[in-house]
Amino acid sequence: MLHILRERLRQGHRTGKFPQQEPTLPERFRGRPQIIADPTPQQCTAAIAGCPFSAWHKNGETLQLDLGRCLFCADCPAVESGVLHFSHDYRLATSKRDDLLLSAATGRLAEKLNKRMLKLFGRSLKLRQVSAGGCNACEADLNVLGTLVYDLGRFGIQFVASPRHADGIMVTGPVTANMQSALLDTYAAIPEPKLVIASGACAIAGGPFCNSPEVNRGIGELLPVDLYIPGCPPHPYTALDALLRLLNKR
Repeated sequence: MLHILRERLRQGHRTGKFPQQEPTLPERFRGRPQIIADPTPQQCTAAIAGCPFSAWHKNGETLQLDLGRCLFCADCPAVESGVLHFSHDYRLATSKRDDLLLSAATGRLAEKLNKRMLKLFGRSLKLRQVSAGGCNACEADLNVLGTLVYDLGRFGIQFVASPRHADGIMVTGPVTANMQSALLDTYAAIPEPKLVIASGACAIAGGPFCNSPEVNRGIGELLPVDLYIPGCPPHPYTALDALLRLLNKR
């Protein structure tokens, strides 16, 4: 027992100082994409044609990247040609689906809840996590939020086992046909008012399965979404930053 106590003292305090202190992320971390201001027509065409998930498109003369569809794979021609590079900015979440449409001149982060919802959930937010056909990558990184490094509970946010104890749902996965009714039943079981959070590219837009008839192209087709957290999977700090912004703690 003395050896255990000595080792615990040696390791010290392990919980991160986020949000008071910015996290240290690995060099290979792919954060918020940065798009050059004036890509050539050839670069635009190559970017749009080279993405198998249709993340790139033109809005008039402006090249846009849909963060809801992007898998951050860095294999597209836009990266090779220098049109796009990934920064170390982990802040990605938005309150509206349209805010995920990123261009060289745009970029808007998630906003806090309205006054009434903040009064209800600002000090205590319970979420039921629903894996709607995901690969478990998003689910695993959400589980990490409960470890001592992130310690989600210190912010008053917890994942609960029953939707009847929850204030909202956090959905991962593309919502397969077999999971659609389970998701809707879970949502219906949560008392009003309630929140819906889409976590990961699959939940936002169907991910790599977006063209399959067996999945929905994002839970926005089924439920009103209050928070979008892009990524494949979103980094734990991306999800934590999103939740804190929603509760006006960032």
